This record gives sequence, structure tokens and C-alpha cells, in this order.
Amino acid sequence: MTPASTGASTTVGAVPSVSLPPSGPSSDSRMAPGGPGYRRMSLALFLAGVATFALLYSTQALLPLISADLGVAAGEASWTVAAATGGLALFVLPMSALSERFGRRTVMTASLAVAVAVGLLVPFAPSLGALVALRAVQGAALAGLPASATAYLAEEVTPRALVTAIGLFVAGNSVGGMSGRVITGWVAQEWGWRAAVAVVGLVAVGCAVAFRVLLPAPRHFRAGSLRPRVLVGTVREHLANPLLRRLYAIGALFMTVFGGVYTVIGYRLTEAPFGLPQGVVGSIFLVYLVGTVSASAAGRLVGRLGRRGALYLAGGTTAAGLLLSLAGSLVPVLLGLVLITAGFFAGHAVASSAVSKTATRGRAQASALYQSAYYIGSSVGSTVGAMAFHAGGWSGTVGVGLLAVVGVVGITVAGSRAAVRAAVAAG
Repeated sequence: MTPASTGASTTVGAVPSVSLPPSGPSSDSRMAPGGPGYRRMSLALFLAGVATFALLYSTQALLPLISADLGVAAGEASWTVAAATGGLALFVLPMSALSERFGRRTVMTASLAVAVAVGLLVPFAPSLGALVALRAVQGAALAGLPASATAYLAEEVTPRALVTAIGLFVAGNSVGGMSGRVITGWVAQEWGWRAAVAVVGLVAVGCAVAFRVLLPAPRHFRAGSLRPRVLVGTVREHLANPLLRRLYAIGALFMTVFGGVYTVIGYRLTEAPFGLPQGVVGSIFLVYLVGTVSASAAGRLVGRLGRRGALYLAGGTTAAGLLLSLAGSLVPVLLGLVLITAGFFAGHAVASSAVSKTATRGRAQASALYQSAYYIGSSVGSTVGAMAFHAGGWSGTVGVGLLAVVGVVGITVAGSRAAVRAAVAAG
């Protein structure tokens, strides 16, 4: 999926490359399915994805309990999620610059270590303010994972296997999000929310250790400069690319839907007419397994439908799930969550892998900009979704999600038209 084939600009600026992929015969040394190191690499980044999402969203399923324990409303409690995703969004670009200088594996290892250490402190937060502050630090620490991971894959994996490899990393995100919420739900029902987030922290410790042991040393990384001028120039070049801008917006809008839905769903299911206990509400997040499947299948979707066709399918699936979730009985609500989850993870995997393919230079910065937009979308979705729920109930949250899906479709249509214009101009 080259810029020319998608209607993106092919202009090359004056910023020096900091992470060129290998070319020529050396390309054969990159990892591919069935080759040496590929399984270890896949498992290591899968576990990194598990730890990232388990820590990042460890309080999301517990918001009703946090509200009751600390005496705060849903909108205030949602800041424990928004602070973490906001911290990640703010620090992902600086952390990507560090990964260009010190290496992807080094930055990912340090990020996980700090995030895990903070995670072991979170259960002892004495107030909402302290909890939000710790979560912000944790999110900032986790910022070293997403952009560095996709840049590592773009450099170390063959191009034909890239979408599948990134899909596996995203699948790890879905498993982490699911397991964190399921575990916290049942633990919190018996011992409270503090014990629940402590268990998530311990699980993340194991994932972090296994990640560092399993991940192969990079063979194609080229250290770059930390000079601000170089970083600013690289960022400016990426933001000048219309295809990358569209992909960043699509990632943010998909995450707005997802963040809003899963921040509020716990409140909806514990209230009338459902009245489900916390453990059962936590188990609802088993639908994340659907996201694991859809993210892993992203490569096949793109192969059959093309990038834009896959995005249309993901957006339509998400919208159908939002509408189905408006029902007043539990079964259609659960089916709606399944469709929302499948559509979101497929769309995220397609968009993030397209960023890595489109950016031939400064991949860590290109991925960092995507991740920044993505987690800004999460922060906006969790906050605005909670506010909409407070003002208009579940239908208010669904309305916010549908507007975001309309944005995804509109941007994809604009991309299709840009590709047609580019093809016509090329004769």
C-alpha cells in the first residue's frame, strides 16, 4: 500500500531518515512467519500488548465501585481512565524520539518497568486526586510501548507479514483489556477495587518479565538524533501527508466510540433494568475475544477488500452494534457489544498498519502521532461518553459513538475520492 496507490503525497522533505528499513539482499534477514525468531517476537509483543491494555484500563470496569468508595460521580470517576490515556497521548511522541536514539527494545522495556512499578502503587491511592495523578504517570510511562512496537515491527518483519504482525500486537491489546476487566470484576466483587487493581499489577509484572526475555534483539535498527529540529521536521513531514492525517483522524474516531462505550457500560449494566453484580459485569468484557479475532484477521480483510473497503466494513459493523445496544434486554445489548468490539479492533488494526506502511521514514514518529490521536480519542470518548450518559442515559452515549462512526466513513470517502483524483492525474 504505497502512497501513490492510495492518493497520498509522495513528496520527500529535507529531514534526514532516522529509521530506514533495509533494502536489497538484507531484506531477506527480516523475520517472517515460520522463520527464526518470529514466534518469540510475536509472543513477546502479544504479552506487551496484554500488559499495556490491562494496566491502561485497569480502573474502567471498576468505575461504579470507585464512585461509591470515594463518593464521586461517574464523570469524576471517569478521569481515572482519561488521565491514563491522556498521559499516554501527551508522551507518546517524546518517547518515540527516545526510541529512535536508544532503540525500540530498550524504550519498551523501560516503559513497562515504570508502568508496572506505578501499577503496584495505585491500590494505595488515598483519594481521587492521588489516584488520577498516579494513573496519569502510568499512562505517560506506557507511552513508550505502542509507537516503539509498531516501529520495531516495521523494521524487523517482512512487509508482507506486517499487517498480520501488527494485528497480533493489537490482539494482545484486546486480550489485556479483556483479562484485566474480567479479573478485576470478580476480584472486586469479593475484596474491593483496590485488591482488583493490585492483581492486575502483578499480572503485568509477569508479562513484562516474559516480554524482555522473549523479544529478539533488533537487527535493522539505526540510531537517530535527539535534536529537536530533526524531530520537528519529521513530525511536520508526517502531518503534511494527507493520507497519514486521515489515518490519524480515523484512529481517534474509532477510539472515541470504544472509550465511551466501555467507560459507561458498567454503570448501565449495574443499574435497572439489568442490575448485574460486579463480577458478572466484569465477565461481559469477554467479548474482547472477538476483538482478538478481528484484529488478527485484519491482514486478510485488507487483502480481500482493500484498505478502504476494510474500513467501511469496520465502521458499518461498529454502527450496527451501537444501534443494537439500545435494546432494553440483555441479549441484544451483548450482541451489540460484540459488533462494536469486532468493528473497532478491525478498524484500529487496519489504520495503524497503514500508518507503518505509508511512513517510509521516521516510522516511530509516524506511529507516535497515530497513537497520540488514538488515545486523545480515548480520553475524549471516556469523558464525553460519561457526560452524555449522565445527561441522556445510554442513548446519549450511543449518539456520541454514531457521530464518530459517521466521521470515519466521511474521512474514508474523502480518501477514496483523493485516490481517484490522483489516478486521473496520473493518466
